Amino acid sequence: MSLIRLFGTRISSMPKAVGLTALAGALAVISPVASATDITVWHALNGHNTGVFEKLVKQFNRQSDGVTVRLESFNSPEVLENKLATTGKGSRPNLVQLDFRRSPEQNDGHIGVKPLHTVLAKHPIKDAKWFVHPENGFARDDKGRLMAFPYMAEVPVMFYNVEAFKKAGLKPEKPRREWTELQGQLVDLANRATRNCPATSDQPVSINLENLAAVNNQFFTSNNNGKAKGAPSFAFDTVYVRHLSLMISWVRSELMVKPEFDSSATSRFANNECSVLLSESGNLGAFRGARSLSFGVSGLPYYPQVTKTPGSPFVDGAALWITDGQSAEEEKAVASFLAWLAQTDNAAEWYQETGFLPLTEQAFAATGDTYYKNLGDWRSLVAVYNQKPAITASSFKVHNYPKIRAMFHLTLQRALSGEQSAPTALSHASAQASKLIREK
Repeated sequence: MSLIRLFGTRISSMPKAVGLTALAGALAVISPVASATDITVWHALNGHNTGVFEKLVKQFNRQSDGVTVRLESFNSPEVLENKLATTGKGSRPNLVQLDFRRSPEQNDGHIGVKPLHTVLAKHPIKDAKWFVHPENGFARDDKGRLMAFPYMAEVPVMFYNVEAFKKAGLKPEKPRREWTELQGQLVDLANRATRNCPATSDQPVSINLENLAAVNNQFFTSNNNGKAKGAPSFAFDTVYVRHLSLMISWVRSELMVKPEFDSSATSRFANNECSVLLSESGNLGAFRGARSLSFGVSGLPYYPQVTKTPGSPFVDGAALWITDGQSAEEEKAVASFLAWLAQTDNAAEWYQETGFLPLTEQAFAATGDTYYKNLGDWRSLVAVYNQKPAITASSFKVHNYPKIRAMFHLTLQRALSGEQSAPTALSHASAQASKLIREK
C-alpha cells in the first residue's frame, strides 16, 4: 500500500497541514524511534558465577531502553586471551574479562585496551565508592587511577568442612591458622573424617609463594615488592624452604592431596570429600549453592615464629577491561552498563552470590548479618580490604610475571611430586625468574 493511501485518503484531497501531520504519523509507525546499541562482553567465569552474571545481564537488558548486552563465555582465561589475541579490531568485544597480570607496564601488560578512568572522565559513575582501597593496586595504575572495572577481585582463603571437623572431634569446629597446629588437625581429620582428602588446594603458587610472604608480613620480591627502581628479584629464604619441605611431607603422608590445577579440588570439596581447601574466594558462591555442604571460611595459615599476627593476602583475580577503538556511542553504552552493575542492589547481589570482593562500599554495607551467619570469618577477612594495606601486602609489580608464575607452577608441581627437594626447587625458581624478568 502506498503512503498516500495508508489511511484510505489521498493527501492531495486533505488540507496541507493535516496531510503533513498524517504523513509524519505514518512514518513514525513504520520507522523505529531509535536503534539499541549492542555491546558484547567476553568472560571466563566458573559455572556458578556465569549463572549469576547472566541473571544480572538479563535484568539490565529488560530495564535498559537503549543498550543490549550480549555475553560470550569461555572455558578458561587462557582460551579467552588466545581468542582475543587473534581477533581483529572490528570484531573484538566491548568489555573483556582479563586477569590481573601484576605488570609494571602500561595497561597492566594488556594490549588493545584503554584505561577505564579515561571513559569515566566523560561518563562518571555517580555516588559509587569503590570498596578495595586504591593502595591494594588491583586494576589501578601507579597514580591510583582505575584501569579496569574491578568486578572479579578475589583473595585466597581457607575453606573448611564443618561436619568433617565435628566428625573428627575437633572443637571448635574450625581449622587452626598456624601451619604446624593445622597439621595436627589434619592428622585427626585423616583418621576420623576424610581419609582420602584431609586437605587440598588448586592455588599452589598463591598459597606457597606469593601469600606465604604477605600473610607472614614479609616482602614477596625485593625493591619494595617491585615498586621501587630497578629490577626485583626473588630470594626464597629459609622460611620458604621449611614451608615447602612441610608441604612435601604433607603430600607424602597423604595429609594433602597433590595440588590440582583444574576444578577437581573445588569439586571434591563441594562434594564433601575434603576437609580443608585452600583456594580463591570466588568459589564461595558455588559452595553456598552446593547441597548438603556445611562450610566456613578462615584466613590462610601463617607461622607465628615469623609474625605475631597474620597479615592479609594480596588481592588477585580479574577485571572487566574496555577495548580500544570503540565509537563514542559504544563507550557511552558500556559506561551505562558498568554504572548499572555498580548500583548498590546489583553490586551487593554480585558480592553475596559469588565471593568476589565487594565492588563498592555501599554493597558491603548493604550486606546484613544473616548472610555471614554460617560463613566463619568471611566478614572480617573482607573488611580489611577497604583499609590501607600493610606495605608488604599492597600488591607487587614484576615484569613478565605471567610467565614467571607459570614457571613457579611447574617447579612446585615437581617438588610436591617428590622429583625435587625444597632447596633445589626454590633455587631453580629464583634463578629462572631472574632470567624471565630480563626478557623483553
